[in-house]
Amino acid sequence: MQRLILLRHAKAERTATSGDDFDRALCERGKRDAKLMGEVLAERGVRPTRAWVSPALRTRETWAEAAPAFGFVEARFLNDLYHATASLMRRLIEGDEGEDGTVILVGHNPGLHQLAVDLLVEGAAGAREVDRMRGRFPTATAAVFDIDAAGRPVFDGLYLAADHGGGGGE
Repeated sequence: MQRLILLRHAKAERTATSGDDFDRALCERGKRDAKLMGEVLAERGVRPTRAWVSPALRTRETWAEAAPAFGFVEARFLNDLYHATASLMRRLIEGDEGEDGTVILVGHNPGLHQLAVDLLVEGAAGAREVDRMRGRFPTATAAVFDIDAAGRPVFDGLYLAADHGGGGGE
């Protein structure tokens, strides 16, 4: 892959009627923020060619709201992404080396947040960028990394719904 987008699911309801965390749906603000983040990324030329999405309801709904901004994108719903650790997500990414295009990974904190920090550190980002990323990774946030010819991540931007008129927040 030449580019990686890490997208945290948008704001979800606190509890599902089933009582199962897996079944938590997006709230109305979450739906608006997910759509907004798709539009923001697309307007900046950040368009995925493949999507890897946790099968939890809130991540599937985040993808469903964001996806129309990108046109056709092959989406895979991967059970392993539900509350995946940073190291598990990293193994999935490394398994995609050599493939062309841009992958968007739609997942959950804390693993997604930790992966974003790890990639910043690995890519020798500045201390200010690393500190900002360590601080928080709210709902409907996307971190974008270009992947250089040697497979190293190069930070290309952090997009928060709150910075673009969305609700933002945890």
